[in-house]
Amino acid sequence: MILMTYSISKVLVGILFVTLAVLILLIAYRKLLAYLGKGQPVKEDYCVLYSLEQPFASGTVEIYFTTEKPRTVTIEILDENLVFLTLVKEGEFTDGGHIVRFDTTVLANGTYYYCLRSENQKTMKKMEVRNT
Repeated sequence: MILMTYSISKVLVGILFVTLAVLILLIAYRKLLAYLGKGQPVKEDYCVLYSLEQPFASGTVEIYFTTEKPRTVTIEILDENLVFLTLVKEGEFTDGGHIVRFDTTVLANGTYYYCLRSENQKTMKKMEVRNT
């Protein structure tokens, strides 16, 4: 039987080598993530449109969106074929969160989309109108 003897200095050198290798891999991984994330859109340039609180819209609904800087925003209602039906609100909004109310009783029951437009984006969310 052959016994291998390791000195404490060899064990410490091995641990330091593994630690150095892990650090180099972490640094390389972070550099890769930074490189791949360069083309990401800037969050401040866009509004965020949120879904309705209830699964079905009835009566007056609150359309909520946020913006990081002041901008002109248009809120529209589209039918299920994405054809424009009505303008809910258009105007200049300050930074922060905003609630725009819309009365769904002017619509027949069915599927609709509420759409937010600004100078550089168009985003929409689906709503199912069920008025009694």
